[in-house]
Amino acid sequence: MKETILSTARKALAIETEAVQTLETYLDPLFAKAVEAIYQTKGKLIVTGIGKSAIIAQKIVATCNSTGTPAIYLHAADAIHGDSGMISSDDIVLIISKSGESPEIKNLVQLIQHFGNPIIAMVGNMNSYLAKSGQFIINTTVHQEACINNLAPTSSTTAQMVMGDLVAVALMQLRGFESKDFARFHPGGNLGKQLTLTAGMIAETNHQPSVQLTTSLKEVITTISKNRLGATAVIDSNNKVLGIITDGDIRRMLETHNQFQDLTAKDIYHSNPITIAADTLAIEAAKWMEQKDISQIIVVDKEQYKGIIHIHDLMKEGII
Repeated sequence: MKETILSTARKALAIETEAVQTLETYLDPLFAKAVEAIYQTKGKLIVTGIGKSAIIAQKIVATCNSTGTPAIYLHAADAIHGDSGMISSDDIVLIISKSGESPEIKNLVQLIQHFGNPIIAMVGNMNSYLAKSGQFIINTTVHQEACINNLAPTSSTTAQMVMGDLVAVALMQLRGFESKDFARFHPGGNLGKQLTLTAGMIAETNHQPSVQLTTSLKEVITTISKNRLGATAVIDSNNKVLGIITDGDIRRMLETHNQFQDLTAKDIYHSNPITIAADTLAIEAAKWMEQKDISQIIVVDKEQYKGIIHIHDLMKEGII
């Protein structure tokens, strides 16, 4: 049974892989004109389909909306029963269909033509009613479904999905859509944090442990322990960072000194510590800490001490 499962899965994968690879031949002037039409439209992109193609339409809408292209999903069957009212005069309509011949698609095409909106046909049959009715065409023809009976939409929906991604990515390039723009649409979750959360934001939520060069060793230990960041900054009277003392420095001091009652921060601190600017993204701070093999890093803003972030802070925020 296991061999049958794996053999069937590998064959299906090969068929779908071939379908995706074939899409490169469809990246032609027709594709470019369709993307350009979406880019230049003054309204929204309406994406519609029936059956499995309708599910792909929803995914394309979600991708477009999160990457700078306003889009609305419209089910083809619902469109001919009143939902077509969401289509405004400036919108462009992308109709997705493998056959391009289903009754719902034909009815929808006639309705859109009556409205006068331009139609982009994402279709797997270039001789179909839909293909001949669209002002713009995106070819998603596949030679075989991955379904063992060559019936269930598998390769065809994969082709539609990938082609939809290519449209969205091309539009991103045309719009100059950057990471900061992506962050505006994804403020929540780990992805949003990676694009917006800074080292300074994390440092502000922590205590800001600090001592001066003359601070006694006992007070240094107390400062590190109560703030639970594994370190304290050493600063001057102007809040400028002079160095750092970690709990590791305390352990090493105990190993090398028999008498430490008279020791101060100046006797055990590291001068010129690694620091990071407050406006640095937390994900970049994580990479920097990993590269330097350190567990905490001092955050500064124009040479002013702002706090310390610990690797555990980055883990808690889902950055690493």
